[in-house]
Amino acid sequence: MRLVVRTVSELCITVGAVIVLFVVYVLFWTGVQADRVMGDQIDDLQNQWAQQTVQPTPAASAGGAGPGASAAAPPAPYARAKPFAIMYIPRLGFTWNKPVLEGTATGTLKKGLGHYTGTARLGQAGNFSVAGHRRTYGDPFKDFPELRRGDAVVLTDGTTWFTYRIDKGPYKTVPSDVEVIDAVPRKSGYTRPGRYLTLTTCDPEWGHSHRLIVWAHLDSTQPVEAGEPKALRR
Repeated sequence: MRLVVRTVSELCITVGAVIVLFVVYVLFWTGVQADRVMGDQIDDLQNQWAQQTVQPTPAASAGGAGPGASAAAPPAPYARAKPFAIMYIPRLGFTWNKPVLEGTATGTLKKGLGHYTGTARLGQAGNFSVAGHRRTYGDPFKDFPELRRGDAVVLTDGTTWFTYRIDKGPYKTVPSDVEVIDAVPRKSGYTRPGRYLTLTTCDPEWGHSHRLIVWAHLDSTQPVEAGEPKALRR
């Protein structure tokens, strides 16, 4: 009997130790790894941008394009699971910045924020929609509920700064409510096409039964050569 009790006690201690180690992994180690990966993504983007030469758009002649002129080629699609922009949200801290990658696959969201494929490109007409983890993998949107109307969400693609201003949220809904990333989201309050931004994350903090949403409109743009936008100045 004593042997059975000791065996059960040792088993309970072992199980408890495993649970503690798992919690440490979820709370701490995935965050350390994610922060390192996101930092590397940002460094790679900035190095890439520093080596690029911006090609000026050819000026049209006074009489307009001639019969042999061709329209400018559309921009190449974002490369899946690759970073293409950096996001800053001053409300979440002036040191808060995260890479934005193409797609919302599980592996992609471990590296940063994910752009919903099929939604608008950054700064363009439509709804540029982005998802991020609330907890684990760097906790990018841990403080999402603190976002308020009028807050700035700033992004850059290396050539332009885009400043969006939040109009509504955080709005709570269910995962099946995919209308939140429509070109004109019905529940956002917008009634006509525009240049919008949607951010989404999970709710509650350690669950995924619901989603929190904020919607914003494009407020201003400026070339990177002009320096940081006003929203990022302390």
